[in-house]
Amino acid sequence: MTDTTKNPAARPVYRNIHISQIVSYRLPPAGIVSILHRVSGLLMFLLLPFIIWMFDNSLSSEISYDAFTNAFVAGLGFVPAWFVKLTALGLIWAYLHHAIAGVRHLWMDATHSVTKELGHSSAVVTLASSLLLTALLGAKLFGLY
Repeated sequence: MTDTTKNPAARPVYRNIHISQIVSYRLPPAGIVSILHRVSGLLMFLLLPFIIWMFDNSLSSEISYDAFTNAFVAGLGFVPAWFVKLTALGLIWAYLHHAIAGVRHLWMDATHSVTKELGHSSAVVTLASSLLLTALLGAKLFGLY
């Protein structure tokens, strides 16, 4: 009798990683995009009062609009102007990344494009485009052009 249940090729063993191994674990770009999609959504939610304040002050009156623009020049109370700009830049990144990653997910769901190669390339495009657009808008925010 021959044993046909033995597999001559060794198959990889998948196991859960320990918390101490997280720093050495290499996440694929699709996983990074997925985690950053959640982080950007959380960041937008947590900064919602700041967004509402900016929206309200930019539309209420000319005086409130001047106070709004002055926050980016001279600061806001004890908060320096560079920190207000950095917070706005964080919101810019969060919105851009969340929107681009959301379009990526919708496109993959609608076209059933779920191959490993397509997931990898679309994740790289998502990361690159969100960072590039954030850098361009950040340069404008900080007055580089």
